[in-house]
Amino acid sequence: MPVNGQRHDRTALILYGSETGNAQDVADELGRLTERLRFTTQVSPLDDVDPTFLIDKTIVVIAVSTAGQGELPLNARKFWKSLLRKKLPPDFLQDVQFTSFGLGDSSYPKFNWAARKLHKRLIQLGAHEAYLRGEADEQHPEGLDATYLPWSTDLRKHLIERLPLQDGIHPIPEDVLLQPRWTLSLLKDASSVSASSISNGSNPIATTNDFHVPCTERGGANAPASQVDVTPSNITMTLDHNTRLTPTTHWQDVRHLSFTTLEQVHYDAGDILTIHPKNASNDVEHLLEVMDWISMADKPIHLVPTGPESATHSYPPPPITQLTVQSSTTLRTLLTDHLDLTAIPRRSFFSFIAHFTNDPMHKDRLLEFTNPEYVDELYDYTTRPRRSILEVLQEFESVKIPWQWAVTVLPILRGRQFSIASGGRLQRGPKGGTCFELLVAIVKYRTVIKKIREGVCTKYIAALPVGSQISVTLQKGGLGITKTEARRPVITIGPGTGVAPIRSLIWERRQWADELESRSQANGSKVMNGMGSIGESVLFFGCRNQEADFFYGSEWEELQEKMPLQVFTAFSRDQKQKVYVQDLIRQQSKLLYRLLHASNGIIYICGSSGKMPQAVREALIEVFQTNMDRGAAEAYLLAMEKEGRYKQETW
Repeated sequence: MPVNGQRHDRTALILYGSETGNAQDVADELGRLTERLRFTTQVSPLDDVDPTFLIDKTIVVIAVSTAGQGELPLNARKFWKSLLRKKLPPDFLQDVQFTSFGLGDSSYPKFNWAARKLHKRLIQLGAHEAYLRGEADEQHPEGLDATYLPWSTDLRKHLIERLPLQDGIHPIPEDVLLQPRWTLSLLKDASSVSASSISNGSNPIATTNDFHVPCTERGGANAPASQVDVTPSNITMTLDHNTRLTPTTHWQDVRHLSFTTLEQVHYDAGDILTIHPKNASNDVEHLLEVMDWISMADKPIHLVPTGPESATHSYPPPPITQLTVQSSTTLRTLLTDHLDLTAIPRRSFFSFIAHFTNDPMHKDRLLEFTNPEYVDELYDYTTRPRRSILEVLQEFESVKIPWQWAVTVLPILRGRQFSIASGGRLQRGPKGGTCFELLVAIVKYRTVIKKIREGVCTKYIAALPVGSQISVTLQKGGLGITKTEARRPVITIGPGTGVAPIRSLIWERRQWADELESRSQANGSKVMNGMGSIGESVLFFGCRNQEADFFYGSEWEELQEKMPLQVFTAFSRDQKQKVYVQDLIRQQSKLLYRLLHASNGIIYICGSSGKMPQAVREALIEVFQTNMDRGAAEAYLLAMEKEGRYKQETW
C-alpha cells in the first residue's frame, strides 16, 4: 500500500564506509535524494548489513572513503571480508543494481583504492553497475563537492529516467521538509511528539519511509554493536604535561602532550588517538541566544524516534551513539559535547535552515547556496573564509531552528585523530600504567576576511589544564608497522608535526634493538648498543627554523649514540635559499639507493597531505634514476607500494 504516493517496492539501500565522517555525510545526502524520489530508503554503515541484504533492493548506493594504505574504513571491513569468501559463486549478486562514490586524497599513491576494489569485487560477484562510479579528491580546490555535486545531480536524473514513478506521482519537492528519523523531546512530552507539530509552520513535512521496529530495540541494548559504538577502545586518561615547544614569538603554537592511564594498554607505532573535544561555553551561549533556546537550555530532554511501531526494515540508530531512548540530557550538554557549531557548513545545512525562516530575502539567498549552479558562490561564502555554522546563523538572524530539530540540522561533533608520538620505553607510565604522547599544532589563523579562526579540538586541547581527565579512543593506524621489520632499514620522512609517528617508530626500533641484543647475548654473541642487531634508520626532518620548531632535536642526538640512526634536517628559513626534505633526499641519493634497492628497505612518509608527498615521491624517483631510466624508476617505486614498502600517513 502506498505511503504518500510511495510504492513499497521502490527501495534504496545507502551504505557507507567512513573513517572521519565525510563518507557518512555523503551517504546521508544520498539518502535524502532517494527519499525525495519516493524510494523507501535505509542508510547504514557497510558493516551493519550482510551482502545478501543487497539482493532485493531496487538500487544500492555505496559511499566509501579510503583509509591507511588503500584499505577500507573500520566500519566497512567486516562487510569487505564477507565479500572475499571463496565459496561465493560468481552469480551471487547477479540481481543487485548498484553505484558507488569514492572519497579519496590524490596525494596518496592508492587514490580511492577502497572504492575501486569494492567496485571490482561486486562486479566479480555478478552485481550490475547501474550508474558510473564517482570519485572525489580532497585535494581539489573546491573539495569533495567539486565532484559530488555534478555526480549526484546526474544520478538523480538517471534514477528518474530509469526508475520512473507511477503516473500522477511526482518527486517530493525541495520546499517540502523531510521528516527526521529522530527528534528531541522534553521527557514529560515524549509520548506525544510528532515531527509535524514541531515545524515552524512555513513548510509541509513529508513522511517518506515506512520503517518500523519494536521500541525496545531502537538504538538500545539490542541494536547491533557497530550501531552503538564502532570505536575499538575507549580509555580514560589523565593529562600529565601540556607543554608548548615553540617560542611565543613563533607563528605557530605546537604542544607536546603526555597522557597516562593506570591501565595496561598495548599500542604499536603508527597507532592513533582520537580526542573528543567540547565546544567553548561562549559559543554554546551565543547559539542558544541566536536560536532563542535559552529557556530550554537546561531542561531534561531525550531522543525519540518518529517512525511507526511495526517492522519490515531496521530503524536507523540514533544520530548520537552515546544517547538512546532511555538516556536523558540537556540542550546545553548536546551543544557542548555532541554537536558541531564551528564546522564549515555543507550544502545540506543551507537546505535545512532555509525551511526555518520567514524572511523571503534570507530564504532566497540560502536556497542559492543549495543550487549546484552556484557552487562557486558557496565556496566563496563558506570554505574560502572558513565561515562557521555559528557565524552563518548569526548573519541569517531570521533563521530559528526548532530546538527539537537540533540533532537533525546541526552536524555531529566528531573526534579528531592524532598520531601517537611515543613508542618503546616511552610507553611505560611513571606509576606502572601506560603513557601516550602527542605532538599537536594548535590551529589558529587569520582568514581572508581578517577573522581569527581556531580549530575546535586544538582550542580545547590548548586550554586543558594538567590533571584533567578525558576519554579518548585508541585505534590501529594505517602504517602497519610490525616487529618483523626490525632488521630491515627504514627511511622516514616527517616534516613538522609529521614527525610524531616517526618518533614513535624510532623509539620502538630502539626497544627492538635492546630485545635483539639481549637475545644475542643469551646466545653467546656480543652486540654493543644495538648497533649490529637492528636495521639502519634514517630520518629526514624539515621545519622553518632550527631554534623554533626542530622538534625533539636533543632526542635524536641521544638516540644516534644508541642505535644506527642518521638524521638529516632541512631548516627552510635559516638561509637565503629555502631547503626542504625533498632536496635532502636528492643529496643523499647514494645512501637511499643502497638502503632501498640493495637492502630492501621501507619508506614511511608522514605529515601534510599538500604538496610534500608528491615532491618526496618525485625526489625518490630521481634517486632510482641514478642507476636506471625513468620508466624503470617509476616501476620500482610502484613495486615497493605493492610490496608494502612505501607507506604514507598524511593529513
